[in-house]
Amino acid sequence: MSDAFEVTPNVPEEFEFAVVPETDQSFENALAKARAGDRLDVDDGIELLTTGTDRDGIDLDRKEAVLEAADRRRAEVVGEEVTFVANLNNNVTTACNTGCLFCNFKDRSEQFRSESDADHEGFTKRPAESREIVRDAVERGVYEVTSVSGLHPAFALDADHRELLDASDRDDLNYRPPAEYDVDPGTYCEQIRAMSVDGVHVHSMTPEEAYHARRGTDWSYEEVYGRLKDAGLDSVPGTAAEILVDEVRDVICPGKIDTQGWVDAMEGAASVGLDTTATIMYGHVENEAHRVEHLDVVRDLQDRTGAITEFVPLSFVHHDTPLAEYGMVDGGASVHEDELMIAVSRLFLDNIEHVQSSWVKYGDEQGLKMLTCGADDFMGTILSEEITKRAGGGFGEFRSFAEYVDMIEAIGRIPVERSTDYRQRRRLDAADSPVGPRLGPKADGTPLLE
Repeated sequence: MSDAFEVTPNVPEEFEFAVVPETDQSFENALAKARAGDRLDVDDGIELLTTGTDRDGIDLDRKEAVLEAADRRRAEVVGEEVTFVANLNNNVTTACNTGCLFCNFKDRSEQFRSESDADHEGFTKRPAESREIVRDAVERGVYEVTSVSGLHPAFALDADHRELLDASDRDDLNYRPPAEYDVDPGTYCEQIRAMSVDGVHVHSMTPEEAYHARRGTDWSYEEVYGRLKDAGLDSVPGTAAEILVDEVRDVICPGKIDTQGWVDAMEGAASVGLDTTATIMYGHVENEAHRVEHLDVVRDLQDRTGAITEFVPLSFVHHDTPLAEYGMVDGGASVHEDELMIAVSRLFLDNIEHVQSSWVKYGDEQGLKMLTCGADDFMGTILSEEITKRAGGGFGEFRSFAEYVDMIEAIGRIPVERSTDYRQRRRLDAADSPVGPRLGPKADGTPLLE
């Protein structure tokens, strides 16, 4: 097999977008609709996100009006509780050759082959290693294991898929047999089965990974996610979304599935009864119109499936990424843009109950501020988090229950431990000391880390 799939990013010297933030709506009308609880259209969203296309830059008074409307909506929908989950990140491999310009998590997969003498800092975990990591975390009290990984060429869905890939003479499938690598990652189903320890909730298999798990076949996403569910998969992270507008994807991730592919995968997961989340990664080359078009795709998907439990805005961390290296960006979103993204997400996504503030992306102080801009969830404990760290993020890798309680109570809100799907909830109090998780399969209130 050739290395034809080992792609080098095709960096455009310049790019021009057809979708631009121009509308016939007024900011005042859009704000009035938002305050009344009416369903917003794309033009409304653009007006709110820009604080009016009739003015250059962000109008701070208008911004505060949008944030106030979103915070009021949050209180009406979910009340004063701020939720979080006891979770672990177990990313299986950094081996990937998709060539996304926003990512510094991956390591080119040819470096992992046994014949390569290249030095790299990447990793691949065998299923047995994943099981030990998760087993230890379950003993400590975690409820959820989240796993999002690079697209290792040796990965197949299961033994049936491996047989089809081994028999294929196509060189466009991004596949190599496990024997060609120092470490065999196993199959996706083997990894899911390994992480499904003692009833822990397994949150894994993004739409991009599901696409990788059906390459070279005519299997539907329903078939793929059905097999993964049988192996122990409980819910699906709607990452790999980035910006769900193809003219942006063609610039930042041309090797990834397109917008319709992402939607098809999410519908396939929902069709077999798996809950999903949805994300947006903003603050790079896209504009405000792209962001609202993205929200519209997500809202339409939720209208059809009802499977999305939360929406997660992810502010782009530009340090150490190819977009910065190639001079395509010189920074990420501003604090004003971050706050407006949270707020407009709350106002536009009238069919998704929970909006998350990511302390990994925003830091503690700004992450708490987002809880007054429309967000109601504050992520999870994350015993390990490599993706943002490798992109240059510096806000830590672990959050204790005690820290959660102190921070959430400091802003006058109610800290609540939750399950991944939000169906199990437990209020916490600073008077409960020491404080730790109780919803996990083996959780007994002991702090996750001493």
